[in-house]
Amino acid sequence: MKKILSLLLVAVMCVASVCMLSACGGEQADSDFKIGFIFLHDENSTYDKNFLDAAQAATKELGLSEDQVIFKTNVPEGNECYEAAADLADQGCDVVFANSFGHEPYVLKAAKEFPEVEFCHATGTTAHTENVKNFHNAFASIYEGRYLAGIAAGMKLNEMIEAGKITPDQAKMGYVGAFTYAEVISGYTSFYLGAKSVCPSVTMEVQFTGSWYDEALEKEAATKLLSNKCVLISQHADSMGAPTACENAGVPNVSYNGSTKDACPNTFIVSSRIDWAPYFKYIIESAQNDKEIAADWCEGFEVGSVKLTEINENVAAEGTKEALEEAKAKLISGEIKVFDTNNFTVEGKKLDSYMADVDTDPKYEKDTEAIADGYFHESEYRSAPYFDMTIDGIKLLNSMF
Repeated sequence: MKKILSLLLVAVMCVASVCMLSACGGEQADSDFKIGFIFLHDENSTYDKNFLDAAQAATKELGLSEDQVIFKTNVPEGNECYEAAADLADQGCDVVFANSFGHEPYVLKAAKEFPEVEFCHATGTTAHTENVKNFHNAFASIYEGRYLAGIAAGMKLNEMIEAGKITPDQAKMGYVGAFTYAEVISGYTSFYLGAKSVCPSVTMEVQFTGSWYDEALEKEAATKLLSNKCVLISQHADSMGAPTACENAGVPNVSYNGSTKDACPNTFIVSSRIDWAPYFKYIIESAQNDKEIAADWCEGFEVGSVKLTEINENVAAEGTKEALEEAKAKLISGEIKVFDTNNFTVEGKKLDSYMADVDTDPKYEKDTEAIADGYFHESEYRSAPYFDMTIDGIKLLNSMF
């Protein structure tokens, strides 16, 4: 009997030990490990909320406790970012992550000062040329998600044409963009190409705001596009400005970074987004296991890094879900290439060569041949997008930003 009791006691102690290490259900967590997150805004920004939700999901799944995860929100793209990164390093973080393009030089500065800490940055462009061992960039092939969202938009345009609400030459979309960065250009171009793949007569106008997050400017930009007779609006900006303008006007909308169905039930169609949870799990587990983190990391649908929200069946055209599932499978298999040069022209000409600015330098010199095998190889030579050309069918209303 004593022997049985001893064995039971040992078993109970082992179970308790495992629960303590794994947070009773999560994966094994290193109790000394810490990760810090730097966000440009807070949950009121659709962009930042997407990161916040992913960080919470990933750290919870990996069994990290609340005191192992530190969030810093509303950190500007200035020296405040360096100060936040340095503070997180001083607090004992093993990994520090920042989420905005303009954070990059300040994260790099901190990486050089704290070589024992891994610094990871979303949307950046310099990790592959700086060669700082503990500094890393990450992105996802979101252009594929935007392409699918574009197909949903094009199908809606076709529905409107078939119903006699517009004619084929009135199939004009509007797009609210933040800046004329390659990230934004790549996004709106892939969205347009997705729409064009099912609605050949589509055109698009782009209005820039000069800000990632300015609800008033984004609403104003959408309103201008609507006044220009755009019959569907999408965006690469972070507030509810454009979706709200569409809901008020009763015009279909394709949002970004999350569903706006609750706020805009009569106009929201679908949204594409990057799910950052796979990357967060990757950098946490790499750091915990002393494995190297890639200088440039970019994944897509295959690992769950690119996703579409649930389709709003009350607004989307009939058959949209099935069409998107079919196109997604072809993207994964490689049968569809978003930037297939057979599907677009620049100043009336098909391209068979294009030098892209991949190795960013102060003069933004074009340094890398990006077209091969009949398509533009986006995000293959570094994680952040570098597609930066204006293709036929897209008109820029302003480009001062």
